[in-house]
Amino acid sequence: MRRTGQPARVSHDGPGAGKLAAWGPEHGIHSSVASPIMVEGRLSGVIIAFSAATEPHAADVENQMLDFTELAAMAIANSDSRAQLAASRARVVAAADKARRQIERDLHDGTQQRLISLGLQLRTAQGRVPPQQKDLAHQLSGIALGLAETVAELQEMARGLHPVILEKGGLGPALRALVRRSGLRVELSMRIDGRLPERVEVAAYYVLSEALANAAKHARADEIRIGLSVAGDMLQLQVSDDGSGGADPGRGSGLIGLIDRVEAIGGRIQITSPPGAGTSLRATIPVAPLPRPLSVTKVHLEAAGWPPCR
Repeated sequence: MRRTGQPARVSHDGPGAGKLAAWGPEHGIHSSVASPIMVEGRLSGVIIAFSAATEPHAADVENQMLDFTELAAMAIANSDSRAQLAASRARVVAAADKARRQIERDLHDGTQQRLISLGLQLRTAQGRVPPQQKDLAHQLSGIALGLAETVAELQEMARGLHPVILEKGGLGPALRALVRRSGLRVELSMRIDGRLPERVEVAAYYVLSEALANAAKHARADEIRIGLSVAGDMLQLQVSDDGSGGADPGRGSGLIGLIDRVEAIGGRIQITSPPGAGTSLRATIPVAPLPRPLSVTKVHLEAAGWPPCR
């Protein structure tokens, strides 16, 4: 079977049985039929039907087993494709997060520091302006104020790319800072001990950031309730508001990006948003790493409705 990629049968007490000649009768087996599971031209597994009956297997058993192994091969191929797609999406998200962190560091350590230095120099120059040149002093003051506002905008942009507080302090401090900046009445409940894996913290942060932004800009909500907890190996996250509802990820909102991000690391998001009745978002994110693709080594014929081997 390994050589030909085709089903094969062996009589354990007949010629050509080889090592099976002793093993078969010892276990009460007189014959066996094997069929390969071929996935993309490669031998991925095998099913073997043993028989304790003295008469040989039915003549068409090979064809029946081929039909079954083709279905098994299709299932394995589909499972592998889904696993590879999930792994690919996770790599894309991880690469994007890495790029965002690098851009944030470049902005903080380069552009932002340069602007702050220029602002200090400008204030020093303003202090040296003679009292009689009030117009010049006023002009320099306006430029310094503009620089300060630019630095503040840059800091806000950097936080949007990748908040430093999330990387250094973890999810708790980052979410509390996010809530303070939201300007909304937020009830935040967290039951999390210690740090979570980086990919989980980043995903949870952006889910809540987008939920708060949508509640303020689109739903015109007055109050938001946020709950986070870890149950087993899953992070449970829930956000609900009293806004106008009607949120639809299919319309190309930021919610579709959140769904992609969470599903890329094996999580799920459920959004309920009837018009006029507020929006509720529930997300579950696995804390443990994504499982590796399954390797199928045995397929039991009974699971496919075949009768038990005699």
